[in-house]
Amino acid sequence: MRYLALGDSYTIGESVDPSERWPMQLTARLRERGFTLDNPLFIATTGWTTDDLSRAIVQTRPVGPFDLVTLLIGVNNQYRGRSEDEYRLEFRALLQRAIAYTGGDPTRVIVLSIPDWGVTPFASALGAEESSLNRIATQIDGFNAINRAETERASAHYVDITPISRLAIADRSLVAADGLHPSGKMYAAWMKLIEPIACAVLSQ
Repeated sequence: MRYLALGDSYTIGESVDPSERWPMQLTARLRERGFTLDNPLFIATTGWTTDDLSRAIVQTRPVGPFDLVTLLIGVNNQYRGRSEDEYRLEFRALLQRAIAYTGGDPTRVIVLSIPDWGVTPFASALGAEESSLNRIATQIDGFNAINRAETERASAHYVDITPISRLAIADRSLVAADGLHPSGKMYAAWMKLIEPIACAVLSQ
């Protein structure tokens, strides 16, 4: 079975060991459950926005079909002040590409919500006041409302990992050493939400 993981730093696992990336943790768990699954094909790099990911897909030219595709993208759109309207159009196009890589089956695509980086030590080190952190949270919620609506409209699966990301405000073990990205522990918590859906997908 083949797995395509599309995204940014949260998918490639910035600042953690490759084995701690959530797609790798998911793959390991699925293998334990008896699925014969190749290592994920990653198209993901730290700092990517929706248009960066789109260009990379064109350049990489992955050959489908894939049995499972995951998509997590948008935090850098928010960070750079990109508009919600632009995000909606570009996310919608990426989701349609993801579906196409499964051979046209949206039930083989899992979309993850955008984590909230405003609760991290990195955000605190920027000297952000509470009003700024609330603004970050509100903007991320807005972007997530878009990706959830587009995912549901396309009949793909949606996993809301944002509440887990916000636990980092009180539990710094959920943050990697760089003070910004998730730790392997947080990725494991995400993986537990994704696992039952992925199992159902691969059992089709």
